[in-house]
Amino acid sequence: MFSEISLNILDIVQNSVSARASLIEITVNISNAEDSLTAVIKDNGCGMTESELTKVVDPFYTTGNNKSVGLGLPFFKMAAKLSGGRFEINSEKGKGTEVKAVFVLSSIDRMPLGDMTETIMSVIIANRNTDIVYSYTVDEKGFVFDTRQIRQIFGDIPCDTLEVNEFIQSFLNENTAEINSGANY
Repeated sequence: MFSEISLNILDIVQNSVSARASLIEITVNISNAEDSLTAVIKDNGCGMTESELTKVVDPFYTTGNNKSVGLGLPFFKMAAKLSGGRFEINSEKGKGTEVKAVFVLSSIDRMPLGDMTETIMSVIIANRNTDIVYSYTVDEKGFVFDTRQIRQIFGDIPCDTLEVNEFIQSFLNENTAEINSGANY
């Protein structure tokens, strides 16, 4: 099992990339009032049939051609449930997939969120042609990062160049620190 929620998210995003998604939306919503940390990964990839969807949380089933087992979704589900939370996955063939894990924020069994900036940076660097929308909210304060807007700002300079990477990393770190207000999730 991964040691941080951000690493689980990275694994699920790689599933979206493998499913040929051109747009991946990653949402992290923390609510102290509801005692929850919700992570949603939504894509417009190839999606799954009803049959595939019922098997996808089985650790001995995978839709990947080069893998013998697919542990990412089963581990993500298990991590959410161990914290007292819940897990949902919805998919439609030809339309995409949405994975949602809700963690009980105060649970001693909830793994830490981890470094979402590094997760988002890894996704951007490794997947030049995939648009990423990342929303981060803590108690109604939040921000949205969208690679489509970055492309408008920087024009022909790709998102995976050093200068653009530094801009993105700074944007994500500064906004996350401001939203977290000193809390560590």
